[in-house]
Amino acid sequence: MPIVHGFDPPERFVAGTVGEPGSRTFFLQARAGSRIVSVALEKQQVTALAERIDELLDEVIADGRARGVVPAMAPFGMTDDQPLELPIEEEFRAGTMTLSWDPDDERVVVEVFPVGEEPVELTDGEDPAELLLVRLEPGQARAFVRRAEHVVGAGRPSCPFCGQPIDPDGHLCVRANGFRRRDP
Repeated sequence: MPIVHGFDPPERFVAGTVGEPGSRTFFLQARAGSRIVSVALEKQQVTALAERIDELLDEVIADGRARGVVPAMAPFGMTDDQPLELPIEEEFRAGTMTLSWDPDDERVVVEVFPVGEEPVELTDGEDPAELLLVRLEPGQARAFVRRAEHVVGAGRPSCPFCGQPIDPDGHLCVRANGFRRRDP
């Protein structure tokens, strides 16, 4: 029997980090009451999840599938800029993630499977060992996207010439062929 960490809907669902830019660990964290689940993942996974949630909600608005209001942006007052809640205990490291729209409940459904696990539909009837299942109301989903974009953007700045991250101790730009660029 799989361990399902289910939140329908969570009181809080956010992406956050622990550590300094350049060596941050990214987490998805869901909370309902005193129950907190934290799942580690890569920065690129946070970016992809936020982009796909935003696209999914835009598609729902465009094709008129929703009976209720689906906001085009995060509703006023749903901004969450608080740090991750303690204790941050990694349940598992995220591998495959699925995303869908439940038209009956009008919720965004996010499923996060551990590294090495496949989504339930693809495993010939076998259940995954563990799963994070979060069902978000549209406003919550937009608020998640807004915070995720902020968290990802708060890392090291990118070099304007090569696009690589600039470390706190400097950056040798590959586009300068080993030389430091000088301002004119």
